[in-house]
Amino acid sequence: MEYLIYLLAIVFIIVGIVGDVVPGLPGVPISYAAMLLIHFFTGINYSSETLVIYGIICVFITILDYFVPIWGTKKFGGTKAGVRGSTIGLVIGVVVLPILGIVIGPFGLIGILAGPFFGAYIGEKMGGVDDRLAWRSAFGSFVGFVAGTLLKVVYSIVVGFVVIKDIVVSFF
Repeated sequence: MEYLIYLLAIVFIIVGIVGDVVPGLPGVPISYAAMLLIHFFTGINYSSETLVIYGIICVFITILDYFVPIWGTKKFGGTKAGVRGSTIGLVIGVVVLPILGIVIGPFGLIGILAGPFFGAYIGEKMGGVDDRLAWRSAFGSFVGFVAGTLLKVVYSIVVGFVVIKDIVVSFF
């Protein structure tokens, strides 16, 4: 039975890392769930302190992920129209285009990156902002999105490393 739990935990780690890049899939909590799965259903035990620290970081990153792109857009001079446009562009790039059968690039990665960028630009232009500021806002949205994604991926890789290391050590 433990082997099945180990396999499920590894699947959670992989899905978590994919979810860090693909919006709509909560990658960070899924990665943390792998650690909880191992702790509660196998002979591998983590200290309460470790579980709480990783849990707090998980919640912090999950909440922060919603604000980093907004922060990036605002930091580079964007307005609420740019933030809304960035969000709409993200949804179009990740959800609408694949539903329509349009997958741009490997795994729709270009849609994931270009959606918020062009969405922020279009939102700013619709809000009456000049071209230079609209491009700057779009760049800020892109920077915020990349920063948030990088933060999530690093967390999931660290959790994945800890979990997989403990699984491997449990065999010896």
